[in-house]
Amino acid sequence: MPIFGLLAFILRSTDYESPKPQKRKVSIIVRELTKVYGQQKAVDQISFAVNPGEIVGFLGPNGAGKSTTMKIATGYLLPTSGTVEVAGYDVVAHSREVRKRIGYLPEHNPLYLDLYVKEFLRFIGGLYGLSGQTLSRRVDEVVAQVGLEPEYRKKIGQLSKGYRQRVGLAQALIHDPEVLILDEPTTGLDPNQLVEIRSVIKSIGAQKTVLFSTHIMQEVEAICSRAIILSKGTVVADQSLEDLRSTGQPLEAVFRSLTKG
Repeated sequence: MPIFGLLAFILRSTDYESPKPQKRKVSIIVRELTKVYGQQKAVDQISFAVNPGEIVGFLGPNGAGKSTTMKIATGYLLPTSGTVEVAGYDVVAHSREVRKRIGYLPEHNPLYLDLYVKEFLRFIGGLYGLSGQTLSRRVDEVVAQVGLEPEYRKKIGQLSKGYRQRVGLAQALIHDPEVLILDEPTTGLDPNQLVEIRSVIKSIGAQKTVLFSTHIMQEVEAICSRAIILSKGTVVADQSLEDLRSTGQPLEAVFRSLTKG
């Protein structure tokens, strides 16, 4: 997703008033979701729910439908059929209300490389309606939360891949959303950066609902208590890690057996 796609995610809206959310006990509800591109079903009638305070791994091989599902859940794509609710709001009918309550880090982290870290975060915060001391305080809070203090005086283009991912996490957190959707946030990181970003996501999950996609089983083992596994656009497993381990096989072997063929 280019930077303009991220800006569209923040700014675009399909509703003109603030409806009351439905009473809820879950943060994300996906019902019979389908997305068709031409003759290809990228997502085929999938259903699942994510509860408040959960960190859920969204797994599957490349092309399984993870990114498509996440783009629909954030309102970036329209579904062919089915529904998604986030924080009690339908993502199609009440797009603006969803965007207020969701933080999104796309697979390809869109950043303005010529801006300084805090300059970029102030810009994103302003798009969410933050200003003045509230904006300055929130920028300082997310810089500390994701561990950007050593590098925040630099331009984003001068940062390592690991610190750019931290900036991406910070922009997703700037408006203090209830729900975070992170699309392969550790792709391309070296082993040290992997450990650091995993730690940041785990600490964030103590206060937020987090759905993050990956095709790496170790990611889920390090962070999550539950995994939803997709293959060819369908959900093939939605279980706790404890249940997945009960087969006696390593989780990678379980993943391969569910997604091969």
